[in-house]
Amino acid sequence: MSESKHSVRFPGESADYRSARDALLESEIELRRATEAVAAKRRTLPLGGEVTQDYVFEEPDGDGNSSSVREVRLSDLFSEGKDTLILYSFMYGPEMKEACPSCTSILDSLDGAAPHVTQRVNLAVAAKSPVPRIMQHARKRGWHNLRLISSGKSSYNVDYQGETASGEQTPMLNVFARRDGRIHHAWASEMMLVKADPGQDPRHVDMIWPIWSLFDLTPEGRGEKWSPRLSYG
Repeated sequence: MSESKHSVRFPGESADYRSARDALLESEIELRRATEAVAAKRRTLPLGGEVTQDYVFEEPDGDGNSSSVREVRLSDLFSEGKDTLILYSFMYGPEMKEACPSCTSILDSLDGAAPHVTQRVNLAVAAKSPVPRIMQHARKRGWHNLRLISSGKSSYNVDYQGETASGEQTPMLNVFARRDGRIHHAWASEMMLVKADPGQDPRHVDMIWPIWSLFDLTPEGRGEKWSPRLSYG
């Protein structure tokens, strides 16, 4: 038996189904290999540019249920013994009527994953709205685990592609690394910055957005028009 085949059969499956499924399994194995190869290549990247300023952010001062805020700097987002920071730019600027539904769906899932992720690396989410507005949205969503910060007091959004020159908010995912007391940019979800293949979304943050991976398993796929909403009913 080849490495891409097995002896398991499911109830009622036909020979045609099994033949097609075995062929798909070969493609899935190749995709896994490609995914591992890309991840390995990502790990070999040299350090990106050193961060030229210790950006000022704001976060809740306490449990997030009051309007009290405190300043934190980029360097403060690194905890002892953890030299990597994942920082997601959440599309929720002060001029936006409501938070981005797609970003919100990402963060709904990431809030549950955060306690696991932060066992190894630092994780934070930055939005340009004031802290009380961010926390009001967080309470509506039931987020309890994400470190939510406001980027409204610095040029972080513009410098690291979380905002366009015209002020439009964008969902960039950045990774920073601390080496010998200095902070460097390590990686960004740059597929957002290039044209996607025909019929495809940029898919630059699929790795942290599980709903699309679930849809990819179904006969219907992702569909052409559906997108997340802030509420359903």
